[in-house]
Amino acid sequence: MIKATKQLSELNEQLNFIDLEIDNSIKKCEKAVEIILISIANLKKNITKNIFKTDSEEIQFFKEIKPQFSSKLIYYNMVYKIEMKRPNGGNRIVKKYFQNELQKLKAYFDNELDFYKYYRSGSSYLDHKYFLRGKFDIKLALDSYYFETDTSFSTSHDFKVARILANDLIQLYIEDQLIMIENKDLGDKSQRKPNTKLIWTSSKVALTELIYALHSEGVFNNGAADLKDIAENFEHIFEIDLGQYRRTFLEIRARKNDKTKFITTLNDALLKRMENSDEVI
Repeated sequence: MIKATKQLSELNEQLNFIDLEIDNSIKKCEKAVEIILISIANLKKNITKNIFKTDSEEIQFFKEIKPQFSSKLIYYNMVYKIEMKRPNGGNRIVKKYFQNELQKLKAYFDNELDFYKYYRSGSSYLDHKYFLRGKFDIKLALDSYYFETDTSFSTSHDFKVARILANDLIQLYIEDQLIMIENKDLGDKSQRKPNTKLIWTSSKVALTELIYALHSEGVFNNGAADLKDIAENFEHIFEIDLGQYRRTFLEIRARKNDKTKFITTLNDALLKRMENSDEVI
């Protein structure tokens, strides 16, 4: 299991490198699929050589680890197909094409709603049927592909998990393409004004904590942005006066309990949203 996790980390590094080095979407997908296939082949060798010690270990592999490999293969293969079939017409035609692709994802989601809810809710009461090899049940909505796979390296539902993970990424990809098309229609994005003005309604202390966290992480200008510049930008965006924000930070740092109160709240709220979400993003 440790070896599989290491393989996944190495695969992610390779894919990140490809993402940075290759701009052409089709060529990027071709190279990514090539690398992923090699990685999955190596993963299969390692698994077939080593016997799982317990059913729990086998379930964890086919529910949590293998789908992360398979989902990448599905994602890049789907993006490749989408880009190869992209029409050459105007923005309106291309936009309709991508909207139809979103509808296909929605159709899959609707068709697999029961399993989607089971997986997203973190349920485990059917794991022994879904994620143990040789435990398939024809009544549990099997995909026909299962009967053509190598059952020594597949369970009845590990592909469904991979498809769910891949569909999330494909949806984001398509939505990004639609945003790019809209930006072309409306001109340079930098010239657009949002329809709604955002007003910071939390406390100034919370905003100060967020600014310091972003500065510490170096998310602006590759970490070269000055704290003062970041603070001034936030003040301008939200039309707010943070006052002596450095003094505020000293007060935050002096807290006896939960120094990162706002960041902790953000983390908890996001995790709760992820856990409770039973719909496509």
